[in-house]
Amino acid sequence: MDYEAVRAGMQQAIPYNNHIGIEVLEVGDGRGIVRLPESGSLVNHVGSQHAGALFSAGEAASGAAFVGAFAERMGDITPLARSARIEYTKLAKGPITATGALSEDKSALLARLDADGKVEFQVDVDLANSEGAGVARMSVDWHVRRN
Repeated sequence: MDYEAVRAGMQQAIPYNNHIGIEVLEVGDGRGIVRLPESGSLVNHVGSQHAGALFSAGEAASGAAFVGAFAERMGDITPLARSARIEYTKLAKGPITATGALSEDKSALLARLDADGKVEFQVDVDLANSEGAGVARMSVDWHVRRN
């Protein structure tokens, strides 16, 4: 799989993410990494990254992890993020890196998709500042069905 081509395609695929400046750094086999820039337009009343921007970065990282796992089947499926939970653990200053990873083995997910025509799973995301300190944790529940 040419994950670099997948990453490049994802960078342009979601206009909202481009609007707030999210950069897709990595798409891999069930793993995705994005960066939320430091920008005056993304800060809140205390000068840290806005909660909504952090949520967006986490959701984008979860999407990159999902796409990395299901890339070979993207033309045959419809994915939807069903729900998400986030816990903000530290003021998020500066650029933020969000790393998402499937909570289950990719092969098990694909087997359930093949058997049932749909699959539900979680992607866990860690958000960290430029020093590597965690600023938030997130989980996104995905629902994928065959077309």
